[in-house]
Amino acid sequence: MNTAYWIVAGPLALFYLYAGALKATRGRDRLRPMMAWVDRVPLPALRALGTLEILGAAGLVLPPLTGIAPWPAPAAAIGFVLLQTGAIAVHLTGEDRRITLNAGLLAAAAVTVWLAAVS
Repeated sequence: MNTAYWIVAGPLALFYLYAGALKATRGRDRLRPMMAWVDRVPLPALRALGTLEILGAAGLVLPPLTGIAPWPAPAAAIGFVLLQTGAIAVHLTGEDRRITLNAGLLAAAAVTVWLAAVS
């Protein structure tokens, strides 16, 4: 993998590792100040989302790092594009209409898909 991939995918993976760990381990009361939408999602779905984010972060980093199988990296990035598309929809249909972070994550994931595909 090239340097550009790591410049984009590295911070993206760190973000999703952190966000996923929060969703997988913290209760609603501790998540609510950061994520106003948590009351609209069942707790098991929130935990599953956090687990998927952790697995996606691993998918961005481990395959290119080990060189064993190249396809999980772009698949994980595509998953994050889909995740952020859904997140933007959730924000726009709720009271919290702040989607700047989501749009940035969507763009970073789309660039990661492209960089993983061309590498």
